[in-house]
Amino acid sequence: MAKVVCVLYDDPEDGFPTAYARDTVPEIKSYPDGQTAPTPSAIDFTPGELLGSVSGELGLRKYLEGNGHTMVVTTSKDGPDSVLEKEIADADIVISQPFWPAYLTGERIEKAPNLKLAITAGIGSDHVDLDAAMKNDITVAEVTFSNSISVAEHVVMQILSLVRNYIPSYQWVVKGGWNIADCVSRSYDLEGMHVGTVAAGRIGLAVLRRLKPFDVHLHYVDRHRLPREVEEELNLTWHETAEDMVRVCDVITINCPLHPETEHLFDAEMLSKMKRGSYIVNTARGKICDRQAIVDALESGQLAGYAGDVWFPQPPERDHPWRTMPHHGMTPHISGTSLSAQARYAAGVREILECWFEGRPIRDEYLIVTGGKLAGVGAKSYSEGNATSGSEAAAEFSAA
Repeated sequence: MAKVVCVLYDDPEDGFPTAYARDTVPEIKSYPDGQTAPTPSAIDFTPGELLGSVSGELGLRKYLEGNGHTMVVTTSKDGPDSVLEKEIADADIVISQPFWPAYLTGERIEKAPNLKLAITAGIGSDHVDLDAAMKNDITVAEVTFSNSISVAEHVVMQILSLVRNYIPSYQWVVKGGWNIADCVSRSYDLEGMHVGTVAAGRIGLAVLRRLKPFDVHLHYVDRHRLPREVEEELNLTWHETAEDMVRVCDVITINCPLHPETEHLFDAEMLSKMKRGSYIVNTARGKICDRQAIVDALESGQLAGYAGDVWFPQPPERDHPWRTMPHHGMTPHISGTSLSAQARYAAGVREILECWFEGRPIRDEYLIVTGGKLAGVGAKSYSEGNATSGSEAAAEFSAA
């Protein structure tokens, strides 16, 4: 029997919900590329429930304990005294989320001789040292596409919020004001702007499709060029490099995985090549942007705004400069963990576990690492390497 350690974010401060704003969420059976939504043999939750926090347990306890496995659920994940640090020593499986990542560093993996499966409940497995996973024959899997559209919707919301200066305008209302000039002095129309995405995979392409009706000029850079018919349908301009694309765009949305090739891609040099007064929305990974370079660009006016919901580390220190920098629209990492998305990624985790325990192949599109090498979607999206360095700073959040 297996020991499963599941790391999830905290329950709401006012307690686990006893009722929800809506009674149902739409059932999504397949995704735009034809991939089917997760198909476990059963689920032990009602779609629309809060599953991503510790009391929600991803709806897995009944299934796991009913089959004789041990399940440990915790929110304590950072530092030498964390529950994860203590429980990983004899864990067979670790389940984590991008929103509250259990950083599986090489050091932690060396302390976990039984660990054979790391599952990301959602998409994005950069919190796992993939080199160490390959070296130790650990399978890494994620629930690909389960929350891609959720993130794409968040991107469009944040682009409009920045360009239209929504957040400061809302705050004037809350403060009892009617300061129209203050609100519109940084407000523009998105129409006619040039918008580019770094990566046009599942999320990036979904963003492009949602922006086309706004009558903007669409650009993209990706190491896998889209089919000609897609470029023609959306009137896309492809660029060979991110440097070429950012020079002509008013808005950049970052939708690529984090790996050594993309770490700090948006540093001071890259930002200097952008149009003055550009905007960046980053819902990919915080470490793709250099934290101080972003602050400096906002303070100088090189950037007119920065938004997103990804930070490094996660959670960020309470004095992280992105909390207080000017003209930002940052949120906690929530874009991919709407209640709608949780139903899909929780079901996907159950599907992966069923396959693992029953000796059936895990879907190729869920695989990141297996058999000591990048595999499945991982072979297309990631590069070998380790992006977990520096994650120990997350312990400062709890310490504060």
